Amino acid sequence: MKKKKTWIIAAIAIVVIIAVCWTLSGTKANSQVDFVTEKTRTGSVSNSITATGTIEPVTEVEVGTQVSGIIDKIYVDYNSIVKQGEIIAEMDKVTLLSDLQSAQATYNGAKAEYEYQKKLYERNKTLHEKQLISDTDYELSTYDYQRAASSYEQAEAELAKAERNLSYATITSPINGIVTSKDVEEGQTVASGFETPTLFTIAADLTQMQVVADVDEADIAGVADSARVTFTVDAYPNDVFEGKVKQVRLGSVNSSSSSSSSSSSESTVVTYEVVITADNPDLKLKPRLTANVTIYTLTHDNVLTVPAKALRFTPNKDIAGGRAIQDCAGEHKVWTLENNTFVAHPVKTGISDGAYTEVEGIDEGTEVVTEATVKSEMPEMNGSSEGGERSPFMPGPPGSDKKKDKK
Repeated sequence: MKKKKTWIIAAIAIVVIIAVCWTLSGTKANSQVDFVTEKTRTGSVSNSITATGTIEPVTEVEVGTQVSGIIDKIYVDYNSIVKQGEIIAEMDKVTLLSDLQSAQATYNGAKAEYEYQKKLYERNKTLHEKQLISDTDYELSTYDYQRAASSYEQAEAELAKAERNLSYATITSPINGIVTSKDVEEGQTVASGFETPTLFTIAADLTQMQVVADVDEADIAGVADSARVTFTVDAYPNDVFEGKVKQVRLGSVNSSSSSSSSSSSESTVVTYEVVITADNPDLKLKPRLTANVTIYTLTHDNVLTVPAKALRFTPNKDIAGGRAIQDCAGEHKVWTLENNTFVAHPVKTGISDGAYTEVEGIDEGTEVVTEATVKSEMPEMNGSSEGGERSPFMPGPPGSDKKKDKK
């Protein structure tokens, strides 16, 4: 009985060992490493920075009033097209007309007094030259004449002010453009005190817009005038708009950012405003839209480029699959697959845009290895088969261990 049990256990062990070896050999036989290659090519590579900005009209004027009163009539609305000098609103003129009449009456009286004192002064001057009146009488007439002249000038200035205030009651457009904002309604009272109230905002030409972007202080050094810019807006996510840097404003903007943690802290973020021109012939760009801006700080045209991931690829024995590896010295290198041998080529790198990198030291059109992938075909179990392709450096798909356990 003992010998029989020993033979049974030995037989079971042999069967298990054979099954494991068959499974492992089958899996290895069905696994294959493939290598992706791409040719070097001549092209353009750019360094860039990103920022967020706001779409604004190039010329935008806030129209206000310098007098207080009630808005009597409004002749425009949002999106109204106006011309320079066109009447867009009128204020109630009753009080202003009354002020004008009062100033006119004061002016008339001052003028009559001035003319009378002037004649009196000229007559007394002649009599004084002939010594027919005393010095006191002449000096008194001179004093009265000068006071009358001063009052006359003051009344004249008050009259001009009243006339000007009356003209301010008729509000006209200062430019040709379109009304983008209307902040008052008919019957509303506006008070002109220390600050002129804004009634309307008029944009000159919406076919020429600009983006005012906030660029971080760490990136501002690379921004130059006339630099190429691309930007997108959320309203048209599939459209890429072009522009150029028009101005880098020297005045910085400080804003505070707080971070919440066990001990909250607050830091100051310094940004600079960069003005970017943007043509808007189809009027897609609306004022105040948020723009996601890319500013190209450095561009190299007609240079040899390789995929950036080719510089990160390095073969080893695990993925070479028996192929020879011919390495070389150098800080940066790319690999080619020649006659079943990985050959390294030292290169000198330049700028990179993340996808492609400028290089020197290799010929155009050379096929360089960019990555390795594993193509595996699982052995058939219960009439079903599974296959897939993945990088040898990446972990298996989620749940793969569970499937093996079930099987």
